[in-house]
Amino acid sequence: MCSTDISGRHEGATVPHDRSPYVQLRERITGGRCPPGALLVPAAVGEDLGMSRTPVREALQRLEFDGLVTKVSRGYVVRVRTEDEVLAICDTRIALDSAAAFAAATRRSEFDLARLIGLFDRAVAAAEPETALRLHNDWHSALRIAAHNPTIVELMERLDAQLAVYDAEESKAQTNLAQIEAEHRDIHDAVVDGDGERARTLMITHQERTRDIRLAAMAAR
Repeated sequence: MCSTDISGRHEGATVPHDRSPYVQLRERITGGRCPPGALLVPAAVGEDLGMSRTPVREALQRLEFDGLVTKVSRGYVVRVRTEDEVLAICDTRIALDSAAAFAAATRRSEFDLARLIGLFDRAVAAAEPETALRLHNDWHSALRIAAHNPTIVELMERLDAQLAVYDAEESKAQTNLAQIEAEHRDIHDAVVDGDGERARTLMITHQERTRDIRLAAMAAR
């Protein structure tokens, strides 16, 4: 649907009409189908999704609030961020995710713990790298929920979406899977042990490395 413009239909694509335009557009932006700088014209987006302009325009306004698009004369463009902006988002994520790790280790319920253990075990056992990465991401989300701080969860969802289009290529992420698993295992063990300070420190190290990989990928483009 997106290249530099959204006006043309994606050949052969099927549109899931049971999902909101906000969800569909957000997934296309964070999934890289609509890259930074792509133009989103409400009329063309509505035609592509098989929806009227009003819900599409409302979806684009929500995406602007999320920091994913910017208003221009013809409609909206997927937001282009400078390296300094990406670095600022990464550093904010480090602060919030480390706080979530500490809180999860000290506040998690038995249900939280069971969910974290189940997700981590499934991620490690997954045969396909794509499945393992998805489950590790789900584990990250469950860790934030275990912190019992809805504000952190809400802010992290927005920051994650803002960075998604600047993530390293999937093949690089799969190469990095063994390191991700090792770091997650250490954080996971700290949370299971109830060691908040260890969980916080390990999360900082983990997210700093992730930040450096992302910035290096941006610099190489």
